[in-house]
Amino acid sequence: MSTKLIYFAWVRERIGKPEEDVELPSGIETVADLLRWLKSRGEEYENALRYPDVIRVAINQEHVGHREKIAGAREIALFPPMTGG
Repeated sequence: MSTKLIYFAWVRERIGKPEEDVELPSGIETVADLLRWLKSRGEEYENALRYPDVIRVAINQEHVGHREKIAGAREIALFPPMTGG
């Protein structure tokens, strides 16, 4: 099953694309697993996800923590911390 990954703000700028559909390899069970796998996909991903603890994530448009299971996710969004003003 394909999962849509959507990238926002400087995550998108560093990866170089706004979104992509991916087939997640077996063993990718949590958000933390996903971030580790993405970092291994190339220099642009490594640069975007250098500090994974600051990356915010939403699964199917709902904010989740990095320990959240991603099984059945249709859409996963990654974005940097937001500031208000």
